[in-house]
Amino acid sequence: MASICLYFKVHQPYQLKRYATGEILKSHQYEDVEADAACINKLADVCFLPANKVILDAIKANDFAFKVSFSISGVMLDLLEKYRPDIIASFQQLVNTGCVDILGETYYHSLSSLHSAKEFERQVFFHTQKIKQLFGIEPVVFRNTELIHDNNIAASVRRMGFKGLLCEGVQKFLQGNEVNRMYKSPGEDGITLFLRNNSLSDDISFRFGNQEWQEHPLTAEKFATWIRSHSTQTEVINIFLDYETFGLYKDIASGIFDFLAALPTAILHNKNWSFETARELLADHTDYPVYDVNQTISWDDNSRQACVWSENAAQHNTLKKLYSIENLIIMNNDPVTTEYWRRLQAADYIYYMADGRSMHEGNRYLNPFSNSDDACMYYRNILTDLETTIIQKALAGTKSSLHQPILTLY
Repeated sequence: MASICLYFKVHQPYQLKRYATGEILKSHQYEDVEADAACINKLADVCFLPANKVILDAIKANDFAFKVSFSISGVMLDLLEKYRPDIIASFQQLVNTGCVDILGETYYHSLSSLHSAKEFERQVFFHTQKIKQLFGIEPVVFRNTELIHDNNIAASVRRMGFKGLLCEGVQKFLQGNEVNRMYKSPGEDGITLFLRNNSLSDDISFRFGNQEWQEHPLTAEKFATWIRSHSTQTEVINIFLDYETFGLYKDIASGIFDFLAALPTAILHNKNWSFETARELLADHTDYPVYDVNQTISWDDNSRQACVWSENAAQHNTLKKLYSIENLIIMNNDPVTTEYWRRLQAADYIYYMADGRSMHEGNRYLNPFSNSDDACMYYRNILTDLETTIIQKALAGTKSSLHQPILTLY
């Protein structure tokens, strides 16, 4: 039996203020809390609540044969706990069906895997603890930020105890091999790899609702026909999507919720196909070919390389500065300062600084800045204030403590 592994990414960073140069060392309020609340409430109402209901109804309607996996960042969970705890309860209800799994990732949706091995490991640990606290399960499959992947990252994730890892299926590394099967990373103790089928995933993420697309309109039955056109010897088709596709990128009028509701039955109607979570698939297969990725790749780039986060000097220098103060942050041991530094690691902020390319729909909808220059300037001002404040305190000999924090969280 061939399997469908359907996974949704759920993430949103804190909304940064337009923090002017004149505010440095005068104000330490970096985040726009009103924008946080507005953003989370919109996502909750137009996406999370209706999509979760559709998935729950589909699980029950298909006798618990419909299964999905979610990857929910730690900051997203923090924001939901603060502004919409009903959404946390809704995800818990899904997990309690036994048909929904939660994946591991970096707590802050960060690029730490590329810049700091120690920080990468810390954030993965924090996220695992959060998932255990809220959902009572320990993740065994890992999704790195934006599917950033290479052999070294795979080895690091394996050392942290994960058994599976999601990544992009890139033809030059597949070397003509089939994307719709499971692989392992190089080495005797290679980790199991789930490769995203970018064509089928993007049919839903980007082409659904596009009236100029030759396959418009995309119905659940048509998509199921495309699935069934694959050989029954297919091991797994991995369809990885942003959850905001449902209701935000594609509004209710597009028919996206009707598509999601009808898709499970349309696929399961053929007994040769099933839905499985990534966790379940780990136990189903044992003999994997090697997927040797000797350079860094991701899903969110036309060349399938992780250059979009450092394609210009502003991004490169900002990332270098951000991670250069790691030792200063850790040695200072102030929980609030450390929290702010980690929140600033969200890949979204660096993505907003990209130029010379069109952003995908998620960043167009949720990017609070009008251009890359503004995104860089406000971010660098915040980072300058954070670093300078710590240095000034250190020079003054006033070591911060839990009772006398340098900064205050808003």
